[in-house]
Amino acid sequence: MNKGDLAKAVSEKTGLTRAQAGEAVDAAIDAVVAAAKGGDSVQLAGFGTFHPKHREAREVRNPRTGEKMMSKAKTQLAFRPASALKDI
Repeated sequence: MNKGDLAKAVSEKTGLTRAQAGEAVDAAIDAVVAAAKGGDSVQLAGFGTFHPKHREAREVRNPRTGEKMMSKAKTQLAFRPASALKDI
């Protein structure tokens, strides 16, 4: 399922037009991204939690040359599913 399919499913379930449902899906995704950029987690009951996860810099190896180098420290978005979703 892609974003268009999700918008179509929301449209059918709520009675919104497909354009309105697409805007709603975009707004929800934007809200999750904004919260993650701010360092906050987003908890959706029965679905799961999106949370920022910090990764420290570490030593890695270039597989082509074998050269050792340092990767950059970064923060990435992680997802932890709710127990109801795990049971599926």
